[in-house]
Amino acid sequence: MPATLHSVLATFGLVHVAAAALDTCALATQYFGNDYPWYIDRIPFFETSDQTITDVYYYRQKIYRAHQRDIGADGFISTEFLDDVSWQVAPWGSLSDATAFHLLEGRWNRDRIFKESYATFMYGSQANPRGFSEAIATAVWQGYLVDGVVDDVTGYLDSMQTVYLEWESDHYDTSKQMFWIAPIQDATEYTIASIDASCGVDGFQYGESFRPSINSYQYANALAIANVAALVGDTSVAEAYNARAATLKDLVQDNLWNSTFEHFIDRYYATTDCATYWDPIRGRELVGYTPWTHDLPDDNATYANAFSHILDENLLLGQSGLRTVEPSYEYYMVQYRYDSSTGQPECQWNGPSWPYQTTQVLTALANLLDHYNNTAGASVITKWHYTNYLRSYAIIHYNPNRDYTLVLEEDYNAETGAPIVGLSRSPHYFHSGFIDQVLSGFVGIRARGDDVLEVNPLASEDITYFRVENVLYHGNDVSVQWDSTGEKYGTQGLIIEVNNVQVASSSTLTRLTVNVGRLSPPTWPRTAPVSIQAQNDGSYPVGSVDVDGADTNKIHDTIDGRLWFFTESTYDVAHGYQSPVGDGATEHWFQIDFGTATTVASSEIAFLDASDQAIAVPLDYRIEAYINDAWVEVTSPAYDAALANGITHASWTATSANLVRLVYTPQSGFAVRIIDWKVYDTLVTDTSTVCS
Repeated sequence: MPATLHSVLATFGLVHVAAAALDTCALATQYFGNDYPWYIDRIPFFETSDQTITDVYYYRQKIYRAHQRDIGADGFISTEFLDDVSWQVAPWGSLSDATAFHLLEGRWNRDRIFKESYATFMYGSQANPRGFSEAIATAVWQGYLVDGVVDDVTGYLDSMQTVYLEWESDHYDTSKQMFWIAPIQDATEYTIASIDASCGVDGFQYGESFRPSINSYQYANALAIANVAALVGDTSVAEAYNARAATLKDLVQDNLWNSTFEHFIDRYYATTDCATYWDPIRGRELVGYTPWTHDLPDDNATYANAFSHILDENLLLGQSGLRTVEPSYEYYMVQYRYDSSTGQPECQWNGPSWPYQTTQVLTALANLLDHYNNTAGASVITKWHYTNYLRSYAIIHYNPNRDYTLVLEEDYNAETGAPIVGLSRSPHYFHSGFIDQVLSGFVGIRARGDDVLEVNPLASEDITYFRVENVLYHGNDVSVQWDSTGEKYGTQGLIIEVNNVQVASSSTLTRLTVNVGRLSPPTWPRTAPVSIQAQNDGSYPVGSVDVDGADTNKIHDTIDGRLWFFTESTYDVAHGYQSPVGDGATEHWFQIDFGTATTVASSEIAFLDASDQAIAVPLDYRIEAYINDAWVEVTSPAYDAALANGITHASWTATSANLVRLVYTPQSGFAVRIIDWKVYDTLVTDTSTVCS
């Protein structure tokens, strides 16, 4: 029945009206501290009997928040590394290899600006959507399946086609009708193909191949384009891209499935002294599961044995994670590349466990268990394995090199679970998914294009309870609850609630569907800051401080649109300008020069608190503007108390000035670190739910 009818019937006691079971304020303050206002109204709240999965779910929400870079009037983008790396795309530091993961994580955030402005950016002139192989179009489509906003997704149709045709123009073999790519551009340097094509000498370059990855991405992108075209009634485009997808589906199965290995593997595109065009590579790789990540293979028992390889510790299953290559490979875990400045190992895909491909395997397995009835019917792999792999994946977030705190890095030793690369750039790396795997797989919300809510949990029988709330699905508030005994939430079984009304239930973990209406999703107020500066190149706005010789990169940090409250002291994580240690009396200042008269009316300030590093909020602060050749405090100021590891709000009567500054007094024995300072030309206030 439609969700609108549920509420009517509930009035007469004809359906069960649910009461929220989670204390979202308690969870928000527990996991996010003083920064909880950003999360409280935006994220789905979740808990399960597996505490590790619960804790990592909220850590991954912090990762998502940390990587939302404010780019001013154009909204936000998701970054991969916290700080700049040499191969990013200027001016905003974007990289396309993990964009699909970013969008899929973001599709569950109730504030659509993050995924929508990011998708718009990636299809715009300041990004390079083809810097790496990509599945952006299909990720955008998957976002639409959650929020149901037609106008958002249809606006990308032309850009989706442009990018697809560009891939066809330079990475498509017309004789084979398949796509090829070098492993380095596939974001997976040092694969079997690249190492063997170099005759075992290297593998950073080389190895251009017809890979399961890019062909699966392009299959899914083609279907996404066809689906979006169908929404706008463009049958010719829909038919053309459906035909492309059908061709790729057949050819991937015909040509990349290797009956000896019982796995999808590469075939060489480029010939070298040690590689020949169209020859298959000589081993299995974890990338061979990407066809299922994108629902490409036919549903038959022939392919079921591919999943036995992640059950075998002699093949792709390590003690602590999934290997990218099997130990039998001649160059398994041979370290070729090192960071020149530290001597630390660099990234390779010849055996290490990567969250990137673990995410893809979890999605592939979720698809298999959800709707590949014949393949799953072979009983090679089960829901128990899905939950166990999700749990193992969660465990690696607890970093043994950092006192087992939650610090996700780049790649891992599949036997020990320890990070391999471990560079300054590595902590809190956003190159994978987890939120999406919990919500679409473990909880089982299978987003659809029609107005049906479908839930098919993949949680195993040892999970005694879970509940998720605040899921925004087609504009409706959705909760899903499982309680194996009724002792946790008071009702035994699986329950679905829509807009606080119970609409479906089962005594077992099984598939449930319910018709729902499509409502307009909520919108968040958005005012773009006037203080954001992408590059530290002297362009306005520009920051400065009262300390001679201060690190200009750290000064720029404070106005570069990045914001997080991680407290590691490494250079890349220690974001923002840090003052000298205070004496309790001496004032310091941080200045923004706009280069021209600019209206200023309010600001948001992020102060770090890290007592172990002698960093604390200031004793006091004020905002000054340079008016009539003098610094004066702004008129009628309203200053919030300086908040540790949260957002401090300040407002005043709007004024026009070229220069503004934040004047503050550090506490005695402590420095002040200003992670982020945003200035607005109008009054910006916090409208989020207040937790007492």
